[in-house]
Amino acid sequence: MAKKQETAELKQIDVRTVEVKIKGLSPVILHRWSDKAREEMLNKQMKKTTPKEAKDPREQYEESVYKTDDGVPGFPADGFKKAMVRGAKALKLVMKDMKGAIFVLGKYSSKEDRELVPLDGELSMREDTVRLQDGTADIRFRGQVANWEATLQISYNAGVVSFDQIVNMLQAAGFGVGIGDWRPEKDGMFGRFEVVTES
Repeated sequence: MAKKQETAELKQIDVRTVEVKIKGLSPVILHRWSDKAREEMLNKQMKKTTPKEAKDPREQYEESVYKTDDGVPGFPADGFKKAMVRGAKALKLVMKDMKGAIFVLGKYSSKEDRELVPLDGELSMREDTVRLQDGTADIRFRGQVANWEATLQISYNAGVVSFDQIVNMLQAAGFGVGIGDWRPEKDGMFGRFEVVTES
């Protein structure tokens, strides 16, 4: 007996893409995992010993900066999405639903193998004393982008979330979540931003 063929009506998803400009309220501290740090972690997991090298502040700073293929400082596009999903909670939206309803697009970086959102601002090196897990202190040299702006290209499912909710989710993310190291979500004050509105 032949199997009965099933047919289905394919529902089109109402996908829309918008651009929203944001302006930094505090500097973004960048913390890209360096190739050297990744190698050290892998060697540790493989029970290999890695000889300790003298710290090179300039190298550590340069390795901490995400850059697009044309050399512009950036921040991972998925980092902005994560901030928006966290911001959704402040609007009483279901975070789990937002994970599949919004996507932040960026410029593909072959070095990072991911998309970055270019940051237009003042890049400089900062020095901080940090406390490691074992309680010892360490000095870190990282990139910082001050007085920054960015244009986010956001793709969203209009059947799940509205443009108005997108903008307010982004505003909530900028106020209470932030991006980068020492952001509000991690008990800091860096990486805060706001949506740029027409005057």
